[in-house]
Amino acid sequence: MSVEQAVLRIAPRGMSARQLVEAAAAIVLLLLLSPLLIAVAIAVKATSPGPVLFRQSRLGLHREEFPVIKFRTMSHNNDDRQHREYVSSMLTSEKAAHGGEEGVYKLTKDARITPIGAFLRRTSLDELPQLWNVLKGEMSLVGPRPVLEWEAALFPPGAEQRFAARPGMTGLWQVSGRSTVDYKAALELDVIYVRNKSLWFDLKILLKTVKVIFDRSVAR
Repeated sequence: MSVEQAVLRIAPRGMSARQLVEAAAAIVLLLLLSPLLIAVAIAVKATSPGPVLFRQSRLGLHREEFPVIKFRTMSHNNDDRQHREYVSSMLTSEKAAHGGEEGVYKLTKDARITPIGAFLRRTSLDELPQLWNVLKGEMSLVGPRPVLEWEAALFPPGAEQRFAARPGMTGLWQVSGRSTVDYKAALELDVIYVRNKSLWFDLKILLKTVKVIFDRSVAR
Protein backbone atom coordinates (compact mmCIF):
# COMPACT_ATOMS: atom_id res chain seq x y z
CA MET A 1 0.00 0.00 0.00
CA SER A 2 1.41 3.41 -0.98
CA VAL A 3 1.52 6.41 1.37
CA GLU A 4 -1.20 8.07 -0.72
CA GLN A 5 -3.46 5.02 -0.41
CA ALA A 6 -2.81 4.84 3.34
CA VAL A 7 -3.73 8.50 3.81
CA LEU A 8 -6.96 8.15 1.87
CA ARG A 9 -7.86 5.00 3.81
CA ILE A 10 -7.07 6.27 7.33
CA ALA A 11 -7.55 10.03 7.20
CA PRO A 12 -11.11 11.40 7.57
CA ARG A 13 -12.93 12.70 4.52
CA GLY A 14 -13.11 16.43 3.95
CA MET A 15 -9.50 17.13 4.95
CA SER A 16 -7.85 20.12 3.28
CA ALA A 17 -4.86 19.75 0.94
CA ARG A 18 -2.61 20.98 3.76
CA GLN A 19 -3.99 18.34 6.13
CA LEU A 20 -3.53 15.60 3.55
CA VAL A 21 0.12 16.59 3.09
CA GLU A 22 0.62 16.56 6.87
CA ALA A 23 -1.14 13.20 7.12
CA ALA A 24 1.22 11.77 4.50
CA ALA A 25 4.19 13.18 6.41
CA ALA A 26 2.84 11.63 9.62
CA ILE A 27 2.64 8.17 8.00
CA VAL A 28 6.20 8.44 6.69
CA LEU A 29 7.49 9.57 10.09
CA LEU A 30 5.61 6.80 11.91
CA LEU A 31 7.18 4.23 9.60
CA LEU A 32 10.68 5.68 9.86
CA LEU A 33 10.48 6.08 13.62
CA SER A 34 8.80 2.73 14.32
CA PRO A 35 11.96 1.14 15.85
CA LEU A 36 12.31 4.12 18.19
CA LEU A 37 8.60 4.06 19.05
CA ILE A 38 8.82 0.37 19.93
CA ALA A 39 11.91 0.95 22.06
CA VAL A 40 10.25 3.78 23.98
CA ALA A 41 7.09 1.70 24.49
CA ILE A 42 9.16 -1.15 25.95
CA ALA A 43 11.03 1.26 28.24
CA VAL A 44 7.81 2.82 29.55
CA LYS A 45 6.22 -0.57 30.20
CA ALA A 46 9.35 -2.00 31.86
CA THR A 47 9.99 0.89 34.25
CA SER A 48 6.56 1.64 35.75
CA PRO A 49 3.14 -0.03 36.07
CA GLY A 50 0.34 1.20 33.86
CA PRO A 51 -0.43 1.64 30.16
CA VAL A 52 2.24 2.62 27.65
CA LEU A 53 0.12 5.36 26.09
CA PHE A 54 -1.56 8.27 27.83
CA ARG A 55 -4.83 9.55 26.39
CA GLN A 56 -6.47 12.75 27.53
CA SER A 57 -9.26 14.98 26.21
CA ARG A 58 -7.93 18.30 24.90
CA LEU A 59 -9.41 21.29 23.08
CA GLY A 60 -8.45 21.78 19.46
CA LEU A 61 -9.71 23.87 16.55
CA HIS A 62 -12.74 25.97 17.56
CA ARG A 63 -12.55 24.34 21.03
CA GLU A 64 -13.59 20.94 19.69
CA GLU A 65 -12.54 18.10 22.00
CA PHE A 66 -10.30 15.27 20.85
CA PRO A 67 -8.20 12.60 22.62
CA VAL A 68 -4.52 13.56 22.50
CA ILE A 69 -2.09 10.63 22.60
CA LYS A 70 1.33 10.57 24.25
CA PHE A 71 3.71 8.10 25.79
CA ARG A 72 2.93 7.94 29.51
CA THR A 73 5.49 9.91 31.52
CA MET A 74 3.74 9.92 34.91
CA SER A 75 2.69 7.36 37.46
CA HIS A 76 -0.65 5.79 36.62
CA ASN A 77 -3.79 7.27 38.29
CA ASN A 78 -1.85 10.15 39.85
CA ASP A 79 -3.25 13.15 41.71
CA ASP A 80 -3.08 16.35 39.60
CA ARG A 81 -4.17 18.82 42.29
CA GLN A 82 -0.74 20.44 42.67
CA HIS A 83 -0.46 20.87 38.91
CA ARG A 84 -3.92 22.45 38.72
CA GLU A 85 -3.08 24.86 41.53
CA TYR A 86 0.20 25.80 39.87
CA VAL A 87 -1.33 26.47 36.44
CA SER A 88 -4.32 28.29 37.95
CA SER A 89 -1.96 30.52 39.92
CA MET A 90 0.05 31.36 36.78
CA LEU A 91 -3.08 32.35 34.90
CA THR A 92 -4.93 34.26 37.61
CA SER A 93 -2.22 35.79 39.81
CA GLU A 94 0.42 38.44 39.17
CA LYS A 95 2.71 36.77 41.71
CA ALA A 96 5.10 33.92 40.89
CA ALA A 97 3.34 30.57 41.13
CA HIS A 98 4.48 28.28 43.93
CA GLY A 99 5.95 25.03 42.69
CA GLY A 100 8.30 26.09 39.91
CA GLU A 101 11.08 28.47 39.00
CA GLU A 102 10.17 32.01 38.04
CA GLY A 103 8.98 32.11 34.43
CA VAL A 104 8.89 28.35 34.07
CA TYR A 105 5.82 26.87 32.43
CA LYS A 106 5.82 23.53 34.29
CA LEU A 107 6.31 22.29 37.83
CA THR A 108 10.06 21.86 38.19
CA LYS A 109 9.81 19.09 40.79
CA ASP A 110 6.79 16.99 39.88
CA ALA A 111 6.70 13.78 41.92
CA ARG A 112 4.28 12.22 39.43
CA ILE A 113 6.91 11.97 36.68
CA THR A 114 8.65 8.62 36.30
CA PRO A 115 12.45 8.42 35.75
CA ILE A 116 12.03 7.43 32.09
CA GLY A 117 9.25 10.02 31.82
CA ALA A 118 11.64 12.82 32.74
CA PHE A 119 13.94 11.81 29.88
CA LEU A 120 11.06 11.50 27.42
CA ARG A 121 9.84 14.99 28.32
CA ARG A 122 13.28 16.59 28.01
CA THR A 123 13.69 15.10 24.54
CA SER A 124 10.01 15.47 23.52
CA LEU A 125 9.93 11.76 22.64
CA ASP A 126 6.71 11.46 24.65
CA GLU A 127 4.92 13.50 21.99
CA LEU A 128 5.75 11.29 19.00
CA PRO A 129 2.44 9.33 19.24
CA GLN A 130 0.70 12.62 18.42
CA LEU A 131 1.63 11.87 14.82
CA TRP A 132 -1.50 9.70 14.95
CA ASN A 133 -3.50 12.81 15.91
CA VAL A 134 -1.99 14.57 12.89
CA LEU A 135 -2.92 11.64 10.66
CA LYS A 136 -6.52 11.84 11.88
CA GLY A 137 -6.68 15.58 11.22
CA GLU A 138 -7.09 16.50 14.88
CA MET A 139 -3.68 18.18 15.11
CA SER A 140 -1.10 19.78 12.84
CA LEU A 141 2.67 19.50 12.89
CA VAL A 142 2.79 23.17 13.93
CA GLY A 143 0.22 25.09 15.93
CA PRO A 144 -0.86 26.21 19.42
CA ARG A 145 -0.51 23.79 22.32
CA PRO A 146 -3.55 21.49 22.81
CA VAL A 147 -5.02 22.55 26.14
CA LEU A 148 -7.28 21.07 28.80
CA GLU A 149 -10.83 22.38 29.14
CA TRP A 150 -10.29 23.60 32.70
CA GLU A 151 -7.18 25.48 31.58
CA ALA A 152 -9.09 27.19 28.76
CA ALA A 153 -11.75 28.33 31.25
CA LEU A 154 -9.06 30.47 32.93
CA PHE A 155 -7.71 32.08 29.74
CA PRO A 156 -8.00 35.86 29.28
CA PRO A 157 -10.41 36.99 26.50
CA GLY A 158 -7.55 37.83 24.12
CA ALA A 159 -6.39 34.22 24.08
CA GLU A 160 -9.55 33.04 22.31
CA GLN A 161 -7.88 33.66 18.94
CA ARG A 162 -5.54 30.71 19.56
CA PHE A 163 -8.45 28.33 18.91
CA ALA A 164 -8.65 29.52 15.29
CA ALA A 165 -5.90 27.03 14.37
CA ARG A 166 -5.44 23.33 14.94
CA PRO A 167 -3.11 22.55 17.84
CA GLY A 168 0.37 21.44 16.89
CA MET A 169 3.03 18.97 17.96
CA THR A 170 5.34 21.96 18.09
CA GLY A 171 4.72 25.68 17.97
CA LEU A 172 6.03 29.20 18.35
CA TRP A 173 6.01 28.83 22.14
CA GLN A 174 8.33 25.83 21.95
CA VAL A 175 10.96 27.52 19.80
CA SER A 176 10.74 30.68 21.92
CA GLY A 177 11.84 29.12 25.18
CA ARG A 178 9.95 25.84 25.46
CA SER A 179 9.17 25.06 29.13
CA THR A 180 10.94 28.21 30.37
CA VAL A 181 8.16 30.38 28.92
CA ASP A 182 5.44 31.11 31.49
CA TYR A 183 1.82 30.29 30.66
CA LYS A 184 0.63 33.83 29.91
CA ALA A 185 3.56 34.40 27.56
CA ALA A 186 2.86 31.04 25.87
CA LEU A 187 -0.74 32.13 25.21
CA GLU A 188 0.49 35.38 23.67
CA LEU A 189 2.84 33.42 21.42
CA ASP A 190 -0.05 31.17 20.34
CA VAL A 191 -2.05 34.24 19.28
CA ILE A 192 0.95 35.70 17.43
CA TYR A 193 1.32 32.39 15.58
CA VAL A 194 -2.35 32.32 14.51
CA ARG A 195 -2.16 35.90 13.27
CA ASN A 196 0.96 35.18 11.21
CA LYS A 197 0.28 31.59 10.17
CA SER A 198 1.79 30.62 6.81
CA LEU A 199 3.58 27.68 5.22
CA TRP A 200 6.93 29.52 5.42
CA PHE A 201 6.36 30.36 9.10
CA ASP A 202 5.56 26.69 9.83
CA LEU A 203 8.73 25.52 8.07
CA LYS A 204 10.86 27.94 10.08
CA ILE A 205 9.30 26.69 13.33
CA LEU A 206 9.85 23.04 12.35
CA LEU A 207 13.52 23.70 11.62
CA LYS A 208 13.97 25.58 14.90
CA THR A 209 12.22 22.79 16.81
CA VAL A 210 14.97 20.31 15.90
CA LYS A 211 17.56 22.66 17.42
CA VAL A 212 15.49 23.42 20.52
CA ILE A 213 14.95 19.73 21.36
CA PHE A 214 18.69 19.35 21.91
CA ASP A 215 19.01 22.58 23.93
CA ARG A 216 19.12 21.44 27.55
CA SER A 217 18.86 25.01 28.86
CA VAL A 218 15.18 25.27 27.85
CA ALA A 219 14.13 21.67 28.59
CA ARG A 220 12.25 20.73 31.77
